[in-house]
Parts: sequence; structure tokens; C-alpha cells
Amino acid sequence: MLTRRTFARLAGIATLALSASVLTTMPALAEPIVIKFSHVVAPNTPKGKGAEKFKELAESYTAGAVKVEIYPNSQLYKDKEEMEALQLGAVQMLAPSLAKFGPLGVQQFELFDLPYLMKDYDDLRKITDGEVGKGLLARLEPKGIKGLAYWDNGFKVMSANSPLHTPDDFLGLKMRIQSSKILEAQMQALGAVPQVMAFSEVYQALQTGVVDGTENPPSNMFTQKMHEVQKHATVSNHGYLGYAVIVNKAFWDGLDPAIRGKLEQAMTEATVYANSIAKEENESSLAAMKAAGKTEFYELNADERAQWVKALRPVHDQMAGRIGADLIKEAYAALGTQ
Repeated sequence: MLTRRTFARLAGIATLALSASVLTTMPALAEPIVIKFSHVVAPNTPKGKGAEKFKELAESYTAGAVKVEIYPNSQLYKDKEEMEALQLGAVQMLAPSLAKFGPLGVQQFELFDLPYLMKDYDDLRKITDGEVGKGLLARLEPKGIKGLAYWDNGFKVMSANSPLHTPDDFLGLKMRIQSSKILEAQMQALGAVPQVMAFSEVYQALQTGVVDGTENPPSNMFTQKMHEVQKHATVSNHGYLGYAVIVNKAFWDGLDPAIRGKLEQAMTEATVYANSIAKEENESSLAAMKAAGKTEFYELNADERAQWVKALRPVHDQMAGRIGADLIKEAYAALGTQ
């Protein structure tokens, strides 16, 4: 006859044996879902910091079920290569400049490149947070791309090794641009010679005189040390540089809805963070470059700015056939301009 103590001891042994059996038959824990997030700028830019914030939040909110690997500074792909890599699934996430969608046949994003379209961040939000911005992201889906968010960099300055006070000062200068028909037309309107070049190659091209100048938000100019090889810059705020955070659509649609919801939450919060620091980063970068004293920065007076606007606004009509006259009118309506 089993005593109560013996029964308890045997029951404990049986429980341990059952637990061991269960452990040996349970499948191994699944490997985390890897999101390779590639971009072409430095980690300490607004985009670089936004990517790091997304990584932090995504891994936290999914309790490690998702791992985000960030590859900055064109470590994996240069400008022209990264979009194809995304479509092929070699990377899952990018944040390309809005000018980069033209080669995909979605040239409507070049609306953002129109010079003097938006005067400030309030104008910008009317576009990115409104129907115009949502409609543009939707145009990516037939290309196998899902648009998740707009991230700011900022409004651009022009730089060169000679002063740029009026449009006449651009005559004959070789100016680096991103691949964009709008930016090409912009430089031609100023009398400059546009030179398409990968972002990672610009510093050396400026240093060696392959190009005379370029345009950038201050944070990009500073983090890439372009102020070390440019003698003059004009705070023209003539155009905007921003990014669309995009993901491979098949990958995104294939995620478990619960995981995807957590990633959407992470992206929403990372976007608020990235855009909140963009203006601050550009202001501090501009101040740092001025303090360095290697580049002379110039502020346009009212008459000079009017000359720039007069020279550049015709680009809107010139590019209406490419971007879409109706889209430009829709943007004007959202901005309350003509």
C-alpha cells in the first residue's frame, strides 16, 4: 500500500517525465523576421536617426519577433540600385528621396521637386498629410511597393565655389543633382549644367572639381562634410528634400496581421520622431558649418529671392506634362496658391 509521501514522490517523478517529454516534442522557437533597411545617408542625419528609432520600436513592440538590420551610407546599394533590390526582395525596406520614383514610372512624386512650390513646413504638411500625399503612395502598389510614411529632411541650400546670389551666377556651372527631370529642368532654368550623380560620390566630385556645386538640406551637406569643399552657399530654401519610407509589398502583406500592426505602430511613432528632429538638425548643421568658417553662407534679400522665383517658377508649367497638370492644380488647391 502506497503511503501519501510515496504517492507524492511518484507523482512528482511522473510530472517531471511528462514535462521532459513535452519539451522534447515542442518545435524550436522560430527565427526572428529580418527586415533589412537600407539607406544612402549617414546614421546621424534625420533619416538615419529615424531608421534607428524604427528599429528600436519595432523590435520592442514585437518582443524580438522582428529584427531590423540597418545599412546606412550606401553599404549595400547605391541610389540607382536600391529600388530594384527592394522589388526583388534583397532588402525589405528603404527610405529613398522622393525624386527616385521617376524611373519606376511614378514620376508624380517629382511634384515635391518643383522649385518654390512650398514655402515652409506648414505647407509641406498640407501635402504629405493630405489627399495628395496619400494618393501618391497608393501609386506605388502596382509596382510591388507599399508606401508607409513620409520623412522630412528639409529645405535646400545651393552651394558652389563661387557666390550664388542671382540666377546669372549659375551660368555654366556643373551642378550635381539626383536623378530627376524636374531638378534637371530647375538647373537648366538657372543656366547651369545638371550632372546626375550618386549621393555617395558627391564629396569626391566636389573635391576634385568634377562638379562645381550641388543642392542639399544643411544636414546632408554637413554630415557628408561638403562644406569642407565648397566655398560658398546660399540659403535659398528653393526646394524640399524628403523621403518615402517604403517596403516590399509582398513581404509586408505576408506578415502576420498582429506583427504588421505592431510594425505600423512603430513606423507611426518613428515618423513623428524623425520629422520632429529634421528642422532642428538642419538648423544646428547650418550653424555648425557657419562656425567652421570654410563656407561663406549667404541669405537672399527680397529682390534676389524674387529673381530666383521668377527664373524657377516656369519649371512648374514646363513639367506639367510629366507630373500631371491636374496633380499640380490639386497641390496648389491644398496650399491655397495658384
